[in-house]
Amino acid sequence: MIPIEFFLMFSAILFVIGIYGIMTKNNAIIVLMCIEMVLNAANINLVTFAAFNGEILGQVFVLLTVAVAACEVAVGIAIMLNVYKVKKTTVIDDLTELRW
Repeated sequence: MIPIEFFLMFSAILFVIGIYGIMTKNNAIIVLMCIEMVLNAANINLVTFAAFNGEILGQVFVLLTVAVAACEVAVGIAIMLNVYKVKKTTVIDDLTELRW
């Protein structure tokens, strides 16, 4: 059996990479992908602790966060497609106003 520390370390690395991408990248699509990485790191932690404690509650929370992440991606991509159609860019610094 794989020790719990490996899963927690993988989750921490994934979380740090996601936060680094959110803080440093300019492209809105990449920022959305980095937000998904942070959510996946949290999901890995939830599943790890649920398996370690023998409970199913963590896996139920994972299903909830996956549903929220799917909604977030759908709304975010729809907004970015409309912004790209109007502004012809996805650079966050150029998107300071949301008026059309």
